[in-house]
Amino acid sequence: MAQATASRRAQLSDAGDIARIYSEGIADRIATFETEPRSRADVEQVLRGLDPRHPAVVVEREGRVVAFAWTSTYRPRACYDLIAEFSVYVGREARGTGCGREVLSALIEAAEASGLHKLVSRIFPENTASRALCRALGFREVGTYVRHGKLDGEWRDCVIVERLLGAAADGC
Repeated sequence: MAQATASRRAQLSDAGDIARIYSEGIADRIATFETEPRSRADVEQVLRGLDPRHPAVVVEREGRVVAFAWTSTYRPRACYDLIAEFSVYVGREARGTGCGREVLSALIEAAEASGLHKLVSRIFPENTASRALCRALGFREVGTYVRHGKLDGEWRDCVIVERLLGAAADGC
């Protein structure tokens, strides 16, 4: 039987769980170019610094955060103000249980409510679970950045995904 989950906005009190999940993703080398684990203080700083238009959400199971997603500024130019970059991380123990879908769905809903026009992200090509999740939730792959960044001394490609939100998505 599947365990009950609930999604909600992230709070400062979630910083320890978010840091644990983020650090697992960093260690696994499949979701980010980051190489150093994140601390509770690091995550608290991110959460405090989020623009009000940029939501952060979590999924809880049995009172413990098992997945998180957040948005950040895409580019600093005014023409991109309503576009946000997003990240999704699922704790190892919750992968393959639907928590990724739940947290990304909650993020999309929160992003639409805050008036964002589009969400974008970059995914390593071999991260097939993230790519499938994004496709299932209406994101499209728009290209590949070739040799976009180095991780552990190796150049890595990134698949670019995007999804229009709210009224912007009408007719697409």
